[in-house]
Amino acid sequence: MSEHSGSSGRTGTDAPRTVRLTVGQALVRFLGAQYSERDGQRHRLIAGTFGIFGHGNVAGLGQALLQNQLEPAAGDGGDDEAHMPYYQARNEQNMVHTAVAYARTRNRLQTMACTASIGPGSTNMVTGAALATIDRIPVLILPSDVFANRAVDPVLQQLEDERAMDVTVNDAFRPVSRYFDRIWRPEQLIPSALAAMRVLTDPAETGAVTLCLPQDVQAEAHDWPLEFFRERTWHVGRPVPEPAALERAAEVIRTAQRPVVIAGGGAIYSEASTALQAFAEATGIPVLDTQAGKGALRDDHELCIGGVGATGNDAANELAATADVVIGVGTRYTDFTTASHTAFREPDVRFVNLNVKSFDAAKHSAQMLVADARAGLEALTGALAGWQAPSEQRERAAALRADWDALVAPCFDPHDQELPAQTEIFGALNEMMGDEDIVINAAGSMPGDLQALWRAKSPLQYHLEYGYSCMGYELPASLGAKMAAPDSEVVAIIGDGTFQMAPQEIATIVAEDVKVILVILQNHGWSSIGALSESHGSQRFGTKYRMRSKESGQLDGPKLPMDIAANIRSYGIEVQEVSSTEDFRDAYRRAEASAQATAIVVNTNLYGPNPPGTGWWDVPVSQVSRLESTQQASAVYEAAKAPQRHYL
Repeated sequence: MSEHSGSSGRTGTDAPRTVRLTVGQALVRFLGAQYSERDGQRHRLIAGTFGIFGHGNVAGLGQALLQNQLEPAAGDGGDDEAHMPYYQARNEQNMVHTAVAYARTRNRLQTMACTASIGPGSTNMVTGAALATIDRIPVLILPSDVFANRAVDPVLQQLEDERAMDVTVNDAFRPVSRYFDRIWRPEQLIPSALAAMRVLTDPAETGAVTLCLPQDVQAEAHDWPLEFFRERTWHVGRPVPEPAALERAAEVIRTAQRPVVIAGGGAIYSEASTALQAFAEATGIPVLDTQAGKGALRDDHELCIGGVGATGNDAANELAATADVVIGVGTRYTDFTTASHTAFREPDVRFVNLNVKSFDAAKHSAQMLVADARAGLEALTGALAGWQAPSEQRERAAALRADWDALVAPCFDPHDQELPAQTEIFGALNEMMGDEDIVINAAGSMPGDLQALWRAKSPLQYHLEYGYSCMGYELPASLGAKMAAPDSEVVAIIGDGTFQMAPQEIATIVAEDVKVILVILQNHGWSSIGALSESHGSQRFGTKYRMRSKESGQLDGPKLPMDIAANIRSYGIEVQEVSSTEDFRDAYRRAEASAQATAIVVNTNLYGPNPPGTGWWDVPVSQVSRLESTQQASAVYEAAKAPQRHYL
């Protein structure tokens, strides 16, 4: 049936006008009319939809997106139907990562929707949903579901639960979503869609928002009030501190002799860099950063000390260890930030946590300052007017940072080995990339090296996913970041292990003609987990890419003959393969000058070397073992665990 305008049966001039649409068509039309606004800047909230179609959504949301492309509605008496760009993905998990990277690059003011078919298509998105919620990044997930009318029962790919008829595999999204609903009837979409927009635009509550869509309901027609489709602007506020809480926080800070600031992702998403710099300069408090917060204060600022925690640098960790007051700004204190609760060693250390989310502000028995990071920093700067930390703290921080820079300078120089260390490649990239260019990375050994070594030149430049530490994020994230910041050079650094997990979106990058630079470090193994395995007594077991030996029966034969460069070329993009830092520099300049996506495969040393570190991470070691290597590692673990504590 074609869509039409009509009435609900009431008479008179005040009768609400309606339009007959399927649920899929109504949802697409609704999403096209949603906007976010902060500080007077208005943006289309849902900038586009990624999708992979199957029998669960091809005739529902798929048809709606097609109709939106070919025959958008107009003249219904309401707003014209906005164009909803559609992007064809190759892997469902990847497309959620792409949407997350887009939203992160846009400081959470815009995001994408992701639709997949019933069954494995939908559950493939669960990992992406978990990442989004853990990292506090908005993304709209639209998994297809069973028949609401149950005329077909069980449908293909349905999980049958003998205890209840309303359980489906999509219930796996419940714990990893900030909002979850299943639209069993068309009219349920109206309140649920509005609630979904509220969560997507709430900086304290945001994360994955999941609306499950039974496949028959997607295609079911309903008479919708035109008011549902009017343009709506969702205002992203800047909550200010409660005056009494502000005074309590300022009172704690005034007592500090060795204070530090820890800048987290919230300092970047709230665009608080200028306020953070003003606060640091006014108070003289050195600034340490987390993986998500690196770049909130430029690295070349005298009060920027760098990364703190398990993968932080020695200077930041020394300041953290002796801090008597820790001021957390927009951080949720992951175990890497706290070095598994061993970073802050002052017996009477106190915390002041400035966070838009009370859950995070309350951590470590802190003096809570629940507010937007920018508004809170501005208020704190005013409340502390005339007060400064002792000059010794500032001087000590500068000296420690200078010592660290001298210590790690050799990391960037050529090493006495056949292949370059990955730190050499990072140093070259850091030098060549522009202030507003974006480097992307996620799990493995590289985030540890990067947090310790990377000198971020802007809040945009350093894009690390380490909240969920998800291998496979980097490549699809490069697509999302480039879509969000088309004028920036976007570089994804990808290990060969990660590349094998999620190369599919190279096809999407090619199809959309998106210019990114993929840097694949080929070292024939899992470098990070290999080093962790060795240090924890497990001898790098199962971490190298080797053929199974006929003699030993183990995976310790010749290197796996995988040709990553040839694999990438099969997608249709240019590939350069290099084995030295100088050749990498030349290859990067060529890639930078190109108008198309380019990959650079760099042969690197599996064993590093890596930068020195003083942080600790709690990874338990077997308490009993017949292996001497494990016995030794267990003794080291117990000694390292001794400083671990709750902050009360």
